[in-house]
Amino acid sequence: VQLQASGGGLVQAGGSLRLSCAVSGRIFSIEDMGWYRQTPGKQRDLVAAITRNGGTNYADSVKGRFTISRDNAKNTVYLQMMSLKPEDTAVYYCNIQARPSFGRRPSDYWGQGTLVTVSS
Repeated sequence: VQLQASGGGLVQAGGSLRLSCAVSGRIFSIEDMGWYRQTPGKQRDLVAAITRNGGTNYADSVKGRFTISRDNAKNTVYLQMMSLKPEDTAVYYCNIQARPSFGRRPSDYWGQGTLVTVSS
């Protein structure tokens, strides 16, 4: 199973970016999908998550600015980020909880990370 994240880059404060994460490989089903972020020396924190049925959960710091969505047909999760702030600067990682085969419990899978830099 591979997760390929894209869409990071350098943007000015107040700008927008859209991250994408495509899942490929042999997998039975994807349950939750999400985005985490991490800065040097700190733990990786949840930014947003979405269930298979579209239920969402956001970190307080991004509510009203970020929107998570998914395309189940394409096994892809997105993060639309608006009104970006310098404190949003981090490496963003996509995560899925997925069943590798029928009857197996969901396991965690991670993407390689994409850097988002917001300049002031």
